[in-house]
Amino acid sequence: MIEKRIAYYNRRVADNQLLLSRIRRRIYSFGTLRLFLVLVVCSLFFFFHQHFTVYFYGILFLSLLIFLWLVTESSKLSRKKNYLKTSILSDEHELKAFNYNFKAYDGAPERITGEHPFSLDLDLFGTDSFFQSINRTCTPWGQEILATWFEQPLREKKPILERQESVREIAAQPDKIHHFEVTGLLHPGKLSDLYDLKSFAAQAELFKYKKGWNVLSYVVPLIWVVVIILSFQGFISGSLFSWIYILFFAISESRFKKVSFLQLRIGKKMKILNTYSDLIQVIEKWAFVAPLLSELKSVFQHEDLRVSQEIKKLARLSGDLEQRSNMLVHLILNPFLLWDVRKSIAIENWKEKHGRSLENWLRTLGEFDAYCSLGKYAFNHPGYTYPEIADHYFELEGKGLGHPLLHRDVCVKNDIDITSASFFMIVTGANMAGKSTYLRTVGVNFLLACIGAPVCAESLRIYPAKLFTSLRTSDSLTHNESYFFAELKRLKRIIDELKGEQELFIILDEILKGTNSVDKQKGSLALVSQLVHMKSSGIIATHDLMLGSLEKEFPQHIKNYHFDADITNDELVFAYQLKTGIAQNMNACFLMNKMGITVKT
Repeated sequence: MIEKRIAYYNRRVADNQLLLSRIRRRIYSFGTLRLFLVLVVCSLFFFFHQHFTVYFYGILFLSLLIFLWLVTESSKLSRKKNYLKTSILSDEHELKAFNYNFKAYDGAPERITGEHPFSLDLDLFGTDSFFQSINRTCTPWGQEILATWFEQPLREKKPILERQESVREIAAQPDKIHHFEVTGLLHPGKLSDLYDLKSFAAQAELFKYKKGWNVLSYVVPLIWVVVIILSFQGFISGSLFSWIYILFFAISESRFKKVSFLQLRIGKKMKILNTYSDLIQVIEKWAFVAPLLSELKSVFQHEDLRVSQEIKKLARLSGDLEQRSNMLVHLILNPFLLWDVRKSIAIENWKEKHGRSLENWLRTLGEFDAYCSLGKYAFNHPGYTYPEIADHYFELEGKGLGHPLLHRDVCVKNDIDITSASFFMIVTGANMAGKSTYLRTVGVNFLLACIGAPVCAESLRIYPAKLFTSLRTSDSLTHNESYFFAELKRLKRIIDELKGEQELFIILDEILKGTNSVDKQKGSLALVSQLVHMKSSGIIATHDLMLGSLEKEFPQHIKNYHFDADITNDELVFAYQLKTGIAQNMNACFLMNKMGITVKT
């Protein structure tokens, strides 16, 4: 099934490369024609400069029309060329992703934190992270929303099923997903753009007497028409003309600070606003069935306006305002047309009409972007399945679970079976036998299920409890914390959550590994007993085989599993298959002997 997806992307790359080569040839031809027209006109001037006839002017006019047409068509072709280049690059990155190379995508490393309940343990963010493998967002807000979905998975059945329905529908339309993504990638912008736009929408009105300034912006050009006519007729001297120029220039400059403040917020936003307008236009033309998607699209549907066109209007005004940075424009358009004032008032009028809606429009756009990411993930993994969502705490029952970041050719899949509350799987096993990978496999698929995405499993049924892990604890020199104390703080958070009557799904790896073996064993036994009595559920991996004895004490609440490691021909052999019971073969001494550390047995 994956081969069909790879063929789909390869086919589009080949088709677009062919189109791109044709467009490049046309652009070159149009450039050559423009040069030819310039040479023709220059030759006409050179040979007929003393005998300008009606034919000469006719040819000149026709050449000008053809030249302008060529410039317009070349501009359209350049936009198509940029679109095709971006499309090809997007698909080439996707093909690399099928080989587990995700470097083209943002892993949001700034979100890495050990304080989150599971983020660091599951390698959620950063280079070669789980988020990086899924993130296909093309807008900063889309990435923010998608990352938030990962950090704050859904906890109720209905919204999970609604999101599943939405992801399914989007995944069924890969060409539209691709068009949306490429449109956004043409000018993705920065997160600071969003902060500037939010600040712009929230800022107070700059012009206290806006109506008066608006009237003045129309009166000044009319005065200039009269002044210029009177100057040509000799009624106004050059010095008076200069004084009038200085007066109107001073009037226009009186708003300099306020206009500069507005420019700081909305200036240089033309490209990103045009991109947002194009993306919203894609959504406006997209027909949805899923209620969540239809509800989101309704944000852009109004009887009296098209949101995409209103955003484009703001983009145009942003570009016009930015012209004030051109000194020649500043010295001519400001005193003659009150350019700064005129454009600032137009922007203020736009803000007055749509400012309160702007943030909601952009946030909704970001939400569509996040859905497209999950939709593309679902499309790229046709063998994945959408999990069932249980009604009661706690169920986690699955067949053939694999880790999405392990290569599909070597990924060994395992089952899981927790069908009641107050139940723990105790997983023992040798070093490198697969315990930690199994924990992360379960954790990642549990998270995928809770964000409404398909999971890497043959089947999965979950109850969306709050996920809490302790797999990778570290000490902190900054906070003067030892490894052991940092781990205790992590475990205390879990206990506090349970005391607060939170329904948790807990994943622990090697409890209390930061202390001596005697205290570690006593503490581990006590902690697991406490977790069972507090009616929580989860998985605990350990090297301590004594934890396996708890199955006898709590036969209805604890079950032992293990991963084996065999020594064949003086080499370790791992099956990576989860089996019932306590591990019998441990390999630490064998590995130390292989490394030259003599261990007496």
